[in-house]
This record gives sequence, C-alpha cells and structure tokens, in this order.
Amino acid sequence: MVKKSDIPRLEVFSLNTEINKKNHLAIGGCDTLDLVKKFGTPLYVYDENDLRSRCREYKAEFGKRYPNVTIAYSPKAFTAKAMLKLVQEEGLDLDIVTGGELGIAKIVGFPMERIHFSNSNKSVEDLEMSVKYGLGHIGVDNLPELDMLIKIAGKKKVKILLRLNPGVDPHTHKYNTTGIADSKFGLTRTTWDQAVATALAAPNLDLDGFHFHLGSGLFEAEPYFKAMDAVLSYAAEIKKKRGYNMKTLSIGGGIGIQYTVGKVPPPFSYFAEKITTYLKKKCTDFGLTPPRLIIEPGRSIVAKGGISLYTIGVIKEIPGIRTYASTDGGISDNIRYAMYGEFARQEAVIANKVSAKNTDKYTIYGKLCESGDVLIKDIMLPKLAMGDILVMAGSGAYAVPMQSNYNSMLRPAIVFVKDGKARLIRRRETLDDLIRRDSD
Repeated sequence: MVKKSDIPRLEVFSLNTEINKKNHLAIGGCDTLDLVKKFGTPLYVYDENDLRSRCREYKAEFGKRYPNVTIAYSPKAFTAKAMLKLVQEEGLDLDIVTGGELGIAKIVGFPMERIHFSNSNKSVEDLEMSVKYGLGHIGVDNLPELDMLIKIAGKKKVKILLRLNPGVDPHTHKYNTTGIADSKFGLTRTTWDQAVATALAAPNLDLDGFHFHLGSGLFEAEPYFKAMDAVLSYAAEIKKKRGYNMKTLSIGGGIGIQYTVGKVPPPFSYFAEKITTYLKKKCTDFGLTPPRLIIEPGRSIVAKGGISLYTIGVIKEIPGIRTYASTDGGISDNIRYAMYGEFARQEAVIANKVSAKNTDKYTIYGKLCESGDVLIKDIMLPKLAMGDILVMAGSGAYAVPMQSNYNSMLRPAIVFVKDGKARLIRRRETLDDLIRRDSD
C-alpha cells in the first residue's frame, strides 16, 4: 500500500490526509471521491481535527512561554458559522475587520468581550454596533475614526487600541504588506502623539494599548522585532512624558504556512520563542511592565486544513506551447493565483490517481471568460482524462471569503470532515440564491 510519505506533495495537505485502500485520497477519514459523489464539485473540504490542532498549538506554544497571551483568530481568512463556533470552543478570541463578521459572531453567540475590531475605515454603523455590543477592543486606525468614536461612545467607556504603523517591510508580497510607511493601514508616525493625546483626554475612551500588523506570509521573526522596537520605544517615551502605561500590545498575525513542496516555514514554536523572548527583553530594557500580548493568526490556522475539489473537463493541447486542463470552477472560487501569481502557487494531486507518476505538464484553468482564469500554471500530473478529480491543497484560507458570482457562477458547498464523518456546513448556492435580491 502506498504511504503518504511516498508522495512529497502530500506534505502540504492537512494532518489527517492519507491514501486509502482504494488508492484514493482521503481526508479526515473520508474518501474524497465519496465526498464528490455526495456533495458534487467544486467543493471545499476542511479537516476539523487539523483546524482544532492548530488552534491548540498556538495556545500551547505561546501560552507556556508568555502566560498573559490571547490568541485571536482572524476570520477574514475563512468565515463560517461552524468555524466561529469551533474557534469559540477552542478558547480563542476573534480579530474582526467588518460589521458583517461581527454580525455572524453575534449570531453564533460568540462572547462580545472576546472580539477585537480593527480596520481602516469603520462606518458609523460599525462603530455604533461595536459600542453597543461592548467589544473587547476597538482598534482605532486613524484620527478621523478616533473623533467619530468619541462622539458615538457618548457616556459609555470604550476600550481601544491605537493601530500604529511602524514603517517595517516584512519582505512579503506587496499586496500582503500592511506595516510599511506607504500603506492605508494605521496611524503614521507623525500622528502618534496627537492620537495618544486625544485618546487620553477623552473621558469615554480607555486607551488599553497599541496594535500593529505587518502583513502575511512571514517566514522570519525579524520584522516583528523591528516593529516591537518602534512601538515599545514609543511606549517608554509616553510613559516618561505622560505617565501612561501600555497594558496591551497586539502584534497582528502573518505567520506563513507551507503551500508548496520544499518551502517550509519555521514551526509556531519558533515564532513563539523568538517573539516572547524579545518582548520580555525589550520591556526590561525600556522599563516597561510586560503587557498582555495578542496574536492574530488566520491563514496559519486554516490554510492547510482546507482543500478544494474539482472535476476535470476539456483538455486542450497546443503542440509545442502548452496543455490546458479545464475545471468546473475557477477564479470565482479561488482567485488567489490570479491576484498574486506564483506567490500564491498551490500544489495539487488527482484523487483517483493519487499514486500515479506525474508524467505530463498541465496548466489548470477554470470555466470563466477570462484569460487570467488560472488555478495552477505548469504543474506535473498523471495523464489526465475528463472526469478525473483534481484536489488543490492549501485552499483553506482566503479562497472561500474571496469568492464571487462572476459569470453568474454558483458558489460551492463547504464540508467539515472528522473521524470518517462529513457534515455540510454550507450548502451549494442555487439559482434562486443568485437572483433573490433582484427585482424585475
């Protein structure tokens, strides 16, 4: 029997991926071909035990090194009622960025005091809802938002974090970079003093501390060091000038994951050790009381736990140029490659030929009317035929939330698998869903 270790690409799949006795790819104890028969394609499948394992690993690795830590899952990576319930059960907080995410959290009964809301342009409605629900923190991104919040809060005392832009390049894709000086996110260095003065003077605001976020896909800890240097030195400065003691520091998320064979990031334990050791040292150096630490992982919790399944359709060979293999999905259900290019490359296998040799080169594309509708460019696979089931690894993050109905495509179903059982957590979209908001 072929083992998982015999096929290098399977190292980028979820923890509970295997080749079963039928020589099919299985995840969470479920044969992917059986899942296709029951739920159709395109299809998203999440390994529930993998998701829970990564939540627990974050809590354990950071918690044993720095007890005063909060892990806040970022649902922008993957938002579903079932996922938010899972996160709540595992004892994580939420790091949200829209009123929609807050609304879903409210529906599933997520504790409001464990929610932290940060984005660059909150509406009046967003802020009113945040104040009404009593969130753990509102992350204030800019001076106009600070003024709005003071007016909206009224007589209520609102706990806030100021999002400081530290001007640090994390050496990731430019679209995933959020902490450089030329960014829409966060208070620029020239406005830090004004924001702190305004927040401390407002009787209805409780400035609990500071927040920064550098970007995503980080394979090294050094960018966090540079950002902490900037923010902690500033915290020491205002402690001396104003007597203000920072109680909380949120350093965002961004820890990278493995999408392709050979590109392996350090484990969570590496980041936990490096970040907490550096934070404690710099607090000692600057004469600061070590603050509550908030970490905001998203991608690194869900990316490897999710796969997407497609049925291969037309195969088009252009002699001497390229062979295209079509799928029944495309950029409507996974736009990452079209947006980020090779930076977002994913691995794939054929579920019904998982142990066959990769003999032919294909570009995997979708059925939408765009030349950029490409899922994977130039990948070696077994010789394909119509009806084969292609499985893309690393589809757990951002594929689902970045879906669209372009070309009136219907969005796929989502299934959680665990211990050989599958449960539908979001049904496939229908034509009625698509036109429900229309009028003649």
